[in-house]
Amino acid sequence: MKKLSLFAAALMVSACGEGGNNTAATSNAPLEQVAAPNGGDWTKTVTQTAEGGMLMGNPDAKVKVVEFGSMTCHICQEFAAEGEPKLVENYVKSGQVSYEFRNFVRDPLDISMSLITRCAGATPQFFQLTQALYAEQPRILEQVQKVPPQQLQALQSASPAQQFGQFAQFAGLQAWAAQRGLPSGKTSQCLANQAEAERLVQITSDASSQYEVTGTPTFLLNGELADPPQPGQTHWQVLERQIRSALG
Repeated sequence: MKKLSLFAAALMVSACGEGGNNTAATSNAPLEQVAAPNGGDWTKTVTQTAEGGMLMGNPDAKVKVVEFGSMTCHICQEFAAEGEPKLVENYVKSGQVSYEFRNFVRDPLDISMSLITRCAGATPQFFQLTQALYAEQPRILEQVQKVPPQQLQALQSASPAQQFGQFAQFAGLQAWAAQRGLPSGKTSQCLANQAEAERLVQITSDASSQYEVTGTPTFLLNGELADPPQPGQTHWQVLERQIRSALG
């Protein structure tokens, strides 16, 4: 596995896309509903895809949305707060749209946070933990950036598993996860899971090579790159218009 930089610069948002504000309106007309299995809710259907992402909703949905997101990206955090709830409530629940999240890891803290969320497996809890960690992102980044540089430097010679465990400790991730139903013993195993860490790096590498993803968040719509926002637009406003267009 490639060794990732541990310097504070790695925690910056250099690969994080730009957003903005927009007052343009988008139609929110109700969609025809596709029945979920056993009369349930499509948001409770979560599967892991062959590409390594976690997919919420109808696997056979007409429109398939994929997000490449970094847990340490502030624009991703803004989308999680503004866009994802609307995507889930207005589109995924209908069964007409599925939502897949693929981690795009940029630094050791990002991997640590991703390993914690993926510790829940292909369950609704993955999305709940991801959403909750995004809400905690400012506090986590501030906490880790207070770590003395010499402590970060000392980690250069540590194994990847030790690095991820230490970053989780810096950020208080295991105690945080334990309060949300993931015991510390389980998250310790997940943080030490080198195969899963390597899979995260591979997902990121695949995104870069297959779709030329260089910043986050980046979206696919039915396998094609979605349009990026222009100045004055948010990712969600642009994405929602494209979803509506794809639904016909």
